Amino acid sequence: MLSYRHAFHAGNHADVLKHLLLVQVLKHLDQKDKAWWYVDTHAGAGIYDLDSEYARKNAEHDSGIGRLWGRGDLPAAVADYVDLVRGLNPDGRLRLYPGSPWIACRLMRPQDRLRLFELHSTDVGLLRHSFAELGRQVRIEAADGFEGLKTVLPPPPRRGMTLIDPAYEVKTDYRQVIAALKAGMQRFATGIYAVWYPQLPRHEARELPERLKRIPAARWLNVTLSVRTPSAEGYGMHGSGLFMVNPPWPLADALGEVLPWLTRVLGQDDTASYGLDAHT
Repeated sequence: MLSYRHAFHAGNHADVLKHLLLVQVLKHLDQKDKAWWYVDTHAGAGIYDLDSEYARKNAEHDSGIGRLWGRGDLPAAVADYVDLVRGLNPDGRLRLYPGSPWIACRLMRPQDRLRLFELHSTDVGLLRHSFAELGRQVRIEAADGFEGLKTVLPPPPRRGMTLIDPAYEVKTDYRQVIAALKAGMQRFATGIYAVWYPQLPRHEARELPERLKRIPAARWLNVTLSVRTPSAEGYGMHGSGLFMVNPPWPLADALGEVLPWLTRVLGQDDTASYGLDAHT
């Protein structure tokens, strides 16, 4: 269950979609002075070395952040995200890639807080090392994030975002995502929730977006990016999605401009496509 290491996939097309959206949500929260909390159920290692053996095994970042790195025509929302990645690579060479907690940290102000959960023993050690100097602003728990949500919601300032981002390496992850989202919304109904999910041939993956849409919520946004045709063998992720409850109002309009561009740039064959579905 704990064999998954995100280092194999860091900076791929799914990370581009997820982190681009994360940046836009946190920048929106930053528009008001009131504090916010960011909660991450599966925080990973924090920062990933793209020259490592893990990352170079499939070099997935080459078809993700690598395709954006040298371009001069980035839409504004994409540029916001790429600029944060550049902050980790000041010499201009793409060598390090930030995980979601590092991106949240860069957008965090003195009044804001991060609450991070990670169960993998190696990754939680790396995560603690990455945030060692931030003290009480960042709290890291070596714990199951699905259960950990109960201990941090609602956050004291009643503003914040929760990212639910498991590996989906076991079938129970699909059920736990639904349960965690429902439980979180019961504790903190006005919070922003983002559930990342893979597009895979397996039944559970195909069914998850529709199950998420059936959860009672006043407003939700479902964003998908498919970069290639599903493999005939039935293996491998051909795209990903992010289901968001209580998304910022301007987000859907911004994505309507960005997603066609992103599909052209990250698409690996002529079946690449995007989806943008909202309930308001």
